[in-house]
Amino acid sequence: MTVVLDRIEMADSDELSPEDTFLDDMFDRLERLPVPEGYKVEIVEGTVYMSPQRRTHWRIIFSVARQLDSHFGEAAEIDSDVRIDLPGYRNGFCPDVAKAVDGAKPDAKGRFDPKDLEFIAEVISKDTKGNDYGPKKQAYAEAGVPVLLIVDPYEAKCHVHTSPKDGAYHSELITDFGEPIDLTCTPLGLTISTDKFPRD
Repeated sequence: MTVVLDRIEMADSDELSPEDTFLDDMFDRLERLPVPEGYKVEIVEGTVYMSPQRRTHWRIIFSVARQLDSHFGEAAEIDSDVRIDLPGYRNGFCPDVAKAVDGAKPDAKGRFDPKDLEFIAEVISKDTKGNDYGPKKQAYAEAGVPVLLIVDPYEAKCHVHTSPKDGAYHSELITDFGEPIDLTCTPLGLTISTDKFPRD
């Protein structure tokens, strides 16, 4: 079950943060809330979403991250569920898998600039799939992320979005689980195996 909190009212809510620190302030407040163990928390267009992490999701996330690590080596900057602030209205995402370009360095807060990202993978949940296919996909395109992989364990399909321009992806490849995802013509230059992706 996904919990959606449109607004979080706190005792000191009259002390409003400037727009540029809104996400920092919100994530600080969320860390003090009793968020259930095993929930992923993101802010999409100013709305807080909490989704339970399920075993199916983790197995897909781990498979993708492991294949990236095997191809690029331990020096590669590969993260999972780590906050990245994206273009658009109050977007603080925690992608299931994110890979930064070689040589990219996180800022003083430990976060990468979205322009440094070359690959994002999101494994959808039923309750928040509208975010992955909608505002999150648009924000990744606006940031210029060259490759966005959306994995759908309910339909057993993978959607690969490439060629970001003017806030949208202009190329999409759809593959079934079990078929390889050919990314050799992208900046990644590898093929991701989906043979072991579990279905939900």
